[in-house]
Amino acid sequence: MSETNNLIHASSPYLLQHAHNPVDWYEWGPEALEKAKAENKLILVSIGYSACHWCHVMERESFENHEVAEVMNRHFVCIKVDREERPDIDQIYMYAIQLMTGSGGWPLNCICLPDQRPIYGGTYFRKNDWINILENVAGLWANEPDKAIQYAERLTSGIRDSEKIIAVDNLETYTQEHLKEIVEPWKRHFDIGFGGYNRAPKFPLPNNWVFLLRYGFLKDDEAVFTAVCHTLEEMSRGGIYDQIGGGFARYSVDDKWHVPHFEKMLYDNGQLISLYAEAYQCTKFDSFKQTITETIDWVYHEMTSAEGLFYSALDADSEGVEGKFYVWEKAQFDELLGEDAALIGEYYNVTENGNWEEEQTNILRKTLSDDDLIAKYHIDAATLYDKVKSAKEKLLEVRSTRVRPGLDDKCLTAWNAMMIKGLTDAASVLSHHGYYEKASLAANFILKNLKAENGGLFRNYKNGKASITGFLDDYAFLIDALIALYEYDFDEKWLSEARALTAHVLENFTDPASPMFFYTSSESESLIARKHEVMDNVIPAANSVMAQNLQKLGLLFDLETYTEKAAAMLAAVQDKIKTYGSAYSNWAIQLLNEVYGINEIAITGLEADVVKIALSNHYIPNKITLGGTKSNLPLLKGKQSNETKVYICRNKVCQLPVNTVEEALAYVQ
Repeated sequence: MSETNNLIHASSPYLLQHAHNPVDWYEWGPEALEKAKAENKLILVSIGYSACHWCHVMERESFENHEVAEVMNRHFVCIKVDREERPDIDQIYMYAIQLMTGSGGWPLNCICLPDQRPIYGGTYFRKNDWINILENVAGLWANEPDKAIQYAERLTSGIRDSEKIIAVDNLETYTQEHLKEIVEPWKRHFDIGFGGYNRAPKFPLPNNWVFLLRYGFLKDDEAVFTAVCHTLEEMSRGGIYDQIGGGFARYSVDDKWHVPHFEKMLYDNGQLISLYAEAYQCTKFDSFKQTITETIDWVYHEMTSAEGLFYSALDADSEGVEGKFYVWEKAQFDELLGEDAALIGEYYNVTENGNWEEEQTNILRKTLSDDDLIAKYHIDAATLYDKVKSAKEKLLEVRSTRVRPGLDDKCLTAWNAMMIKGLTDAASVLSHHGYYEKASLAANFILKNLKAENGGLFRNYKNGKASITGFLDDYAFLIDALIALYEYDFDEKWLSEARALTAHVLENFTDPASPMFFYTSSESESLIARKHEVMDNVIPAANSVMAQNLQKLGLLFDLETYTEKAAAMLAAVQDKIKTYGSAYSNWAIQLLNEVYGINEIAITGLEADVVKIALSNHYIPNKITLGGTKSNLPLLKGKQSNETKVYICRNKVCQLPVNTVEEALAYVQ
């Protein structure tokens, strides 16, 4: 039995992966931090996550090596952090590394003074380089501590001053021109050939395409709208999408969506289900619907816990090899599919030498159109799809016997909320009540088991335990999901919960010096800086999501303090959006709503559900929907009756009620 370190009691699968390292790792917490101060030792903070390929490489080369461990243990208090459990710590030290080196990533390794202030760091280091760095920095602390303290002071002040967003005195009236300033430079980066942006690697960036879809539709900008549809089509045909199992990998390393970095993240797939649902509602493209249903099937089969929550990630590696679980040798592929091997081989671009030349194996992807194959093999569409379906079943059956990639089975509130929202969006657009049932099961579980006595949220859940105080993104995404659930079933308990969580955010996350919220609660542990999260990335910023929540709840409950706060948040960041639209895409959605207005669609009467289903066939990106037969919402007061009526309201003015969706659509703007 190998020796263990302090991580053996951790809840995070990533930390548990390191529990048998010879490094004397600690979790972030009082024990390690007090030890560093008591012994006047430098702290080594090493941050990663379970599906991170280069984290595993550095572990094999350095953290499992006794020579390296001896140096680390002699000079440092070594702390391992799962960035997904503790994004607050990751945020601070990632910014430190970016200030030092100009770039960042994971694994992230940062050396700090005993008081947690950073002095040196970087990402992946080779073994010998790592030993040299450790000895040099330890020598600096032993021989020239004043110099180390000067470094720390400069860096910490840079971290604290970064991204400060201050309030704007005068709120502008937003126009089409503001949107044009954002979108015109953005268009220059579209990859007309393969979709996405003309660069590699390629990330899906779902929120970017949600904004561009809505903009292209509302502005009737054909170039933007086409770019969105083309991107979604190409992503779902590429190797980044698991052609036989469903679900998207985190990114592709090339510019053709061909070779993925094979890990599958819950947050990507939750957002992508929402994006494809919206795109399907708008276009009715069958391929988008197929992508939604296959991805949800994958979530059910591989990512759902016994409680109905959703796991965090699947690793890129199995048996120590990246992608081994997903790829195919032509000989095995042909033997399995028999007489259909030639057709299905072309359908999935399977070649003799492998379409992934580097590994001489095949990543399944679609490079030919169905029409070309139908013509070449003299079959009809129905026959092709039957053969593909049969082939998928055979391939999946064989694949399921392989050694599976590692599963990160912790459940995070923010990421679960994105999947709840994705399932609810799919339920609405596809009229699939089963998706809603899965979403409401997960939401109810969180509200029952991940709420603290003070009304706040916990971030994590595993083995019956929730231990980490929630961050702003946990609140923002859960509130967003609760509003989506209300818009699906008109049960006002979801809105009551959303409003209570919003009140908690206002009380515990407000920054008196900025319109933005802090990322950490006033009840969270104190770190060397308290940051805002403002720029949208692969996940939208917690502040941009919170601003939209305030806007919607302000309209639903007629709370001007909420809508004014949302407007102040947008105004403070608005000038930055045009400088880099892709990094402010969720803010751009809020701006779009300001320019085009929000249609508040109220449905009352006994047939409200029937009308709501009919309405879901129509794409109205700038809307909120409310309704039912009994309600405490201001917009529905005085509108209750057994007779079914639809009201379209904007800016506190409602049109006369109508009886059908078709009549109502005439009033939608």
